[in-house]
Amino acid sequence: MSSLALSVVLSLVSAVAYAAGAIVQERVATGDGHSLAPLRNRVWWAAVALNGGGAVLHVVALAYGPLSLVQPLGALTIVFALPMAALFVRRRAGATAWRGAIMTAVGLAGLLALTGNAGSHALNGRDQLIVAGVTLGAVALLALVSTGTHRPVVRSVILAGAAGIAFGIASVFVKTVAVGWKSGAVTEGLPALLAIAGFAATGLLLSQAAYRGAGLTAPLATVTVVNPVIAAVVGLTMFGERFRYGTTGTMLALACAVVAAGGLILLTTERLDTENRAAQTADGALPDAADVASAEAGAGAAGAAEPAAEPVRPAHAPGTAVLTGPVPAEPAASVGPSAPAGTAEAVRGTFSAPRPLSVLMPLECLGRVTFGLSPYPGTEEQSRSSAGPAEPGDGTESLGAVQTLTPPALR
Repeated sequence: MSSLALSVVLSLVSAVAYAAGAIVQERVATGDGHSLAPLRNRVWWAAVALNGGGAVLHVVALAYGPLSLVQPLGALTIVFALPMAALFVRRRAGATAWRGAIMTAVGLAGLLALTGNAGSHALNGRDQLIVAGVTLGAVALLALVSTGTHRPVVRSVILAGAAGIAFGIASVFVKTVAVGWKSGAVTEGLPALLAIAGFAATGLLLSQAAYRGAGLTAPLATVTVVNPVIAAVVGLTMFGERFRYGTTGTMLALACAVVAAGGLILLTTERLDTENRAAQTADGALPDAADVASAEAGAGAAGAAEPAAEPVRPAHAPGTAVLTGPVPAEPAASVGPSAPAGTAEAVRGTFSAPRPLSVLMPLECLGRVTFGLSPYPGTEEQSRSSAGPAEPGDGTESLGAVQTLTPPALR
C-alpha cells in the first residue's frame, strides 16, 4: 500500500472513531443530566478513548500524506455519524439533517483543501501567552452566554463553539510542540504541553455539555467546523499561511465557508423544529388556557342569563321559633313594649315569608332580630294551646308571643 493510500485509510478510520465517540458522548449526556457525572461513567471514558484514538490516527495520517488531503477527510465525521447513529442507537436523521451534514462536510473540506501550508512554524513564548489568554477569555465568555440561554439547541451550539475553539487552539499548541521536538528543544515545549492538556480537557467537557438535550448532529457539526477553522485562522494570522491560488482561492474559500455555515444553520433549525413539534405535542395533551377562560366566560354568561331560582324555604314545625332578618325593599316593623297593639298584623304581613339570613352579614344590615312563632296557617290554635289563654288586646290572638332583640352595638 502506498503512503497516499495509507493516509487516506487512516483519515477515514479517524473520522469513524470521532463519530463513534460523539455518539457515545451524546448517549451519556442523554442518560445523565449532571455536568460532572460522566466522569464516573465507564461508557464516557470509552468515548474519551475513541476521541483520543481518532486524534492519534489523524496525526499518523498527516505523517504519511499531505495536509491538503488529510484535513478535508476529517470533515467526514459528521457524515459518518448519521448512519452510525441510525444503525447502533436507532436514531434516524431526517432529510434536512442529511442536507445540512453534507453541506457542512463539503464546505469544510473545500475550505481546508484551499488552506496552504507555509512550512514549520511555532509560537514563541510571548505568542503562546497571547493566544492562551485570548482563548481562555473567548471560551469563558461563550460559557457565560450559554448560561443565560433557555433554548437547548442554541445553548448546545454555543457550548460546541467554545469546545471547537479549545480544540483548535490545542491543535496549534500541538504543532508548536512538534516543531520544538523536531529542532531538539524538548524542555521549551513543557508550557505548551500544559496548555494542550488544559485546552483538550476543557474542550472535552464543553463538548459533553453541548450534547445534553440537543441531539447529535448540531453540536458535532459545530465542533467539527470550528476546530479546524480556528486552527486555520491562527495559521493565516500568525504563521503566515495563505490560501492556494491567490485571489481566486480566497474567494473559493469564502464560498466554502458560506456553504459550511449554511449546513450548520440547517442542522440547528432542524433540531429547533423537532423541539417545537415536541412542545406542541406536549401542550396538546393539556387544555389550553384560552379555551379554559372562554369556557368559564360562557358558563358565567349562561348562569347570568338564567333567572334566579327561588330559594327553598325550610319547613318549620309548629310552635318553633323562626330567625328572620329584614328585607331592604320591605322594612320590617318592630314589636316591643312601646309598640301599639295594632302592630301585630303589620308584623304578620312583614314576616309572612321568612327568609334565611346570609352566612356573613354586616352588623349594620342586621338591624333587629325578631323571634316569633311561625305564622303558618293552622298554627294559631296550637300556639294558643301551648302558650295559654291570651290577654285581650295584646295582639297575640293570631300570632304567638313576639320578642324583639336588638344587638348591643345598635342599642
